[in-house]
Amino acid sequence: MKLYVSPGACSLSPHIVFREAGLNVEVEDVSLASKKTKSGDDFKAINPKGKVPTLRLDDGRVLTEGAAIVQYLADLAPASNLAPKAGTFERVRVQEWLNYVASEVHKGFSPLFYPTTPEQTKQTTIANLSRAFDFLSTSLAEGPFLLGSTFTVADAYLYTILLWTKHFGGDLDLAKWPVLQGYVARITERPAVRATLDFEAELKKAGAAKS
Repeated sequence: MKLYVSPGACSLSPHIVFREAGLNVEVEDVSLASKKTKSGDDFKAINPKGKVPTLRLDDGRVLTEGAAIVQYLADLAPASNLAPKAGTFERVRVQEWLNYVASEVHKGFSPLFYPTTPEQTKQTTIANLSRAFDFLSTSLAEGPFLLGSTFTVADAYLYTILLWTKHFGGDLDLAKWPVLQGYVARITERPAVRATLDFEAELKKAGAAKS
């Protein structure tokens, strides 16, 4: 299998998951600006959406959308407990969290990444994210992870998106939400997460040197 990623993007989430699961997955960097892979392939020929993460299976089939990819990877390594068994209420709970993170947190950041976004829209975006952070703080107050004591694919996704707050600071500084700040610090210290961050830092450094 090959996972297409771009350092700093939401593809960090499945990258963390496959390392947590102990799976053998090749990683290839993608330039989202040029839509070219590191090996020079046309990325849009692989994924017409032109977005990461993208997972290409050994038989050539392609899977897109992070929430789908992380569940697929978790099911390849059930002993990792990264996702409860399909058909259980706990699995639906993980899917509930994945959908919440995707729709309310991940997409909630989108206006902030565009320089042409009007200031009023940015302020509304920050207010909406702040409310989401309040909700997440309450949800995480009684357990280290979203499902209590077990780290799951939903945590990998939420952690990835919360890292984006460092680009904005100010009103989105996680110091205002100590529970979330502790959550991010705790997950950062997981060996698989640390290894993934280091790997992507090297990818970013290599890309910067090449440009």
